[in-house]
Amino acid sequence: MSINRREWFLSGLAALQAARTSQSRPVLCAFSKHFQWTSGIPEMAEILLTLGYEGVDLTVRPGGHVEPERVEEDLPRTVEMIRKAGLKLPMVTTRIVDARSPGVEPILKTCRALGIPLYRCDNFTYDFNRPLPTQLEDFRARLRELAALNRQYGVCAIYHTHSGPGRVGASMWDLYLLLKDFDTQALAINYDIGHATVEGGYGGWIHSARLLLPMTRGVAVKDFLWRKNDKGAWVPGWRPLGEGMVNFREFFAMLRQSGFAGPIQLHMEYPELGGAARGDRSVDIPRPKLLELMRRDVETLKGWLHEAGLS
Repeated sequence: MSINRREWFLSGLAALQAARTSQSRPVLCAFSKHFQWTSGIPEMAEILLTLGYEGVDLTVRPGGHVEPERVEEDLPRTVEMIRKAGLKLPMVTTRIVDARSPGVEPILKTCRALGIPLYRCDNFTYDFNRPLPTQLEDFRARLRELAALNRQYGVCAIYHTHSGPGRVGASMWDLYLLLKDFDTQALAINYDIGHATVEGGYGGWIHSARLLLPMTRGVAVKDFLWRKNDKGAWVPGWRPLGEGMVNFREFFAMLRQSGFAGPIQLHMEYPELGGAARGDRSVDIPRPKLLELMRRDVETLKGWLHEAGLS
C-alpha cells in the first residue's frame, strides 16, 4: 500500500470512528435519488446546501449516482466532492440483499475506507407458497452471514421498512424477530415512518416504533393519504409533508426520547415533483417550482425536528 493510499485508508477509519462516537443529534440528509437530474455532484451539493440539508444518503446501486461495479473508482471521488462542499455522508443506499449479492465486498471495503458507517440494504420478499416460519429461519441465516461480513469490514447494514404484501419487515414484528439477537453495530433498521403508517395508521405504527426504535440507526420520512388507483384499489398516495396522515410530531417525540442520533432521510415521492420523485435524469416541471416544493418539505421537517428537540 502506497503512502497516499495508506493515508487515505487511515483517514477513512478516523472518519468512521468519529461518525460512531461524536454524533449527538440526527443529521438531515437528502436522498440523492431525487437529485439525479442535476448536472453532477458539485451542482447537487450546491442545491442541497441552499435547500437546508446537512448531509446526503447517496445511491450506490444500478442507475444511481455510483454504479456498483465502479464503486472503488467513483465513490472516493464522489465522497470527496460532497464533503468538500460541507455536507456529511453518513450512509449510502445499495441493492445489497445478503453476503452473496454481486459486488458486496468492494462496496463494504470502500465504505469502510471512506468512513461511511451505514449502508441501506435491500429487502427480502416472502414466497406465498411457503410457511412464514420456515422462511424467517432462512432469512435469519442469510442475515447471519451478512452480519459477519459487516463486522469484518466495520460497517452496518440498515434494513429499510417498506409496506405492502410480500415485503419482509412490512409487518414490523417479523423484522424484530429477525434482528433482535444481532449487534446493532452490524445489523440495524432504517425505520420509514411513512411506510409504518401505511401498515398501521391508527395504533400499529406506535407499537412498531416502540418495538424497533432500539434497533434503529436510520429514519426515513415521507407522508401519504390513501387514494384509489386506476383499477379502483386503495393504495398509498404520497404527499408533501404535512398534507398526509403521518403523525410526525408524536413520532419525533418518541424518536427524541429514544436517543436517536442517526441520519434522517427525506423521501419526496409525490407526483407534483414529476421525474425528480422517481429518480429520473431530467425534470419535467420548471426548476424554480421544483426547488420551491422541495424547500417547503425541508423547512417543514426542520421545524418539526426543532420542536421535538432533535436539531
